[in-house]
Amino acid sequence: MSIGAVLAFLRDDFPEVTISKIRFLEAEGLVEPQRTPSGYRKFSPADVERLAYVLRMQRDHYLPLRVIREHLDAIERGESPPALPSAADTRPGPLEEADRELVAAGEVPSGVRLGRAELLAAAEAGEPELAEWESYGLVAPGPDGGYDGEALQVARLVAELGRYGLEPRHLRAMKAAADREIALVEQVVAPLRRHRNPQTRAHAEATARELATLSVRLHAAMVQAGLRTRS
Repeated sequence: MSIGAVLAFLRDDFPEVTISKIRFLEAEGLVEPQRTPSGYRKFSPADVERLAYVLRMQRDHYLPLRVIREHLDAIERGESPPALPSAADTRPGPLEEADRELVAAGEVPSGVRLGRAELLAAAEAGEPELAEWESYGLVAPGPDGGYDGEALQVARLVAELGRYGLEPRHLRAMKAAADREIALVEQVVAPLRRHRNPQTRAHAEATARELATLSVRLHAAMVQAGLRTRS
């Protein structure tokens, strides 16, 4: 199957999946489709089954890719994969919520563009709120005046925090911390992005996403640990 055919097949059960998500999972080594002489991907039924398993484990159990890879390795060896956590154990905590937000952000189509009114409606916010978010650099439109999926994700989270009394001025520290983490990730992947090999450049993007994921999970773990010591 071509990657387009795989996308059409998987969307019956996973309507949020995108071609970029499939390519990311390939870059992470979770699926290894064959290549035609001209370089096109060809997925076998086993490849499609692996992709469905990965997407199911992410959606239903919030498992990180490292754990999912261990499951797949066990299945390939003819062994039973590790037992899945019970429903009580999978009740989202700070780490799970961070994972869920990352999954949701990664599943927003990369080409989505929202107008100002559309962003306000999707974030359930008003014009004064958006203007204040922009004044603090929390949300910013693109060169065309539109907003992408990441801006929508940020707007929704800022709006949700606002319902707990956290104002944009309180979130400046988070924005500053995010900017420092971005600089750190860029420092790691910049040499890969300058490489002549297209596969190396593609690996740079996958590495950047994985580093971002680890950074967010580390932040959530530190917050969780800090709150526990004060309880």
